[in-house]
Amino acid sequence: MRVEPGSMIEIQHLSKTFLASDNEIEALKDISLTVRGGDIYGIIGMSGAGKSTLVRCINMLERPTSGKVLIDGIDMGALPPAGLRAARRNIAMIFQSFNLLMQRTCLANICFPLELAGMKKQEAREKALRLLEIVGLPDKAKEYPARLSGGQQQRIAIARALAADPKVLLCDEATSALDPQTTRSILSLIRDINRRLGITVIVITHQMSVVEEICNRVAILENGCVIEEGEVTEVFARPQSAAGQRLVFPEADSEPLSAEAEGRVIRLIFNGAEAAGQPIITQMAIDERIAANILFASTKSIGSRVYGKMLLGLPDNGEITARAIRYLTKCPNVTAEELPAKKPAPSSLQQ
Repeated sequence: MRVEPGSMIEIQHLSKTFLASDNEIEALKDISLTVRGGDIYGIIGMSGAGKSTLVRCINMLERPTSGKVLIDGIDMGALPPAGLRAARRNIAMIFQSFNLLMQRTCLANICFPLELAGMKKQEAREKALRLLEIVGLPDKAKEYPARLSGGQQQRIAIARALAADPKVLLCDEATSALDPQTTRSILSLIRDINRRLGITVIVITHQMSVVEEICNRVAILENGCVIEEGEVTEVFARPQSAAGQRLVFPEADSEPLSAEAEGRVIRLIFNGAEAAGQPIITQMAIDERIAANILFASTKSIGSRVYGKMLLGLPDNGEITARAIRYLTKCPNVTAEELPAKKPAPSSLQQ
């Protein structure tokens, strides 16, 4: 197996329009992205954002209406049919539905693309057995896919995808049909393959947890446009768009109105605060003797750092509120502000 950097992918001003019976549908609009060789790059968005269309344009299963896809500097759209077929051998793809051949054993499924490429049967068999070892299923060579769990079927699909020694692995909602524990095991396998083989991985998903788990860079799509792009930690720390904020912190839409709380309310923003040590609210109670009630929290940890926000309820006392804000903002990458109190509703008796 090859151990070298995977391919660099450059998407330049790519658009895709589908012609319907009475109108045109712009699935992708002027998308430009660069995926470095060896990256695990996440492309995330809600249903209909254009994610699957974009990934199918990378290997030219969908022809872009305009723009270019360059893989290691080669314009995929300009290749003649024979050249495109050769280039596609460096691009493997796995799907939510596994797409295994149910009438073939697991070993035969992995051998199938090797046989199509003209490899001798014994050589293909030996390679398929090595791939079964890589995906952790050496004992399933003679089993049929129907006898395997969903996670095991996806491992066989990954082994088959690796058979041609690809430099790019496209994962189109590859874990969406799996339970959380199995999803983590498949993501761990993909991360291990990326590290061991250097393959560039593009992960198409609607789940932020998948991006958090393995991706180093991410692009957020909405209505066919890239609305945010960058390092995962940066995008998750400060999502700029409304769609990004909904994806990163979906609970934020349910934030209670601070005005409905008794006393005073502080909003805390965590922009990469260290997660280690005593929780900040507990520590404030110990050090300052200020007991705060957590009214709302939408936070997540990425590595050793915390991102998100929290609402704290405090006694209706200005001096205590000021002390709490001073204490909390001494922590690096934490900001705090008092939210305005609720204005009394006008009386219906007022003239």
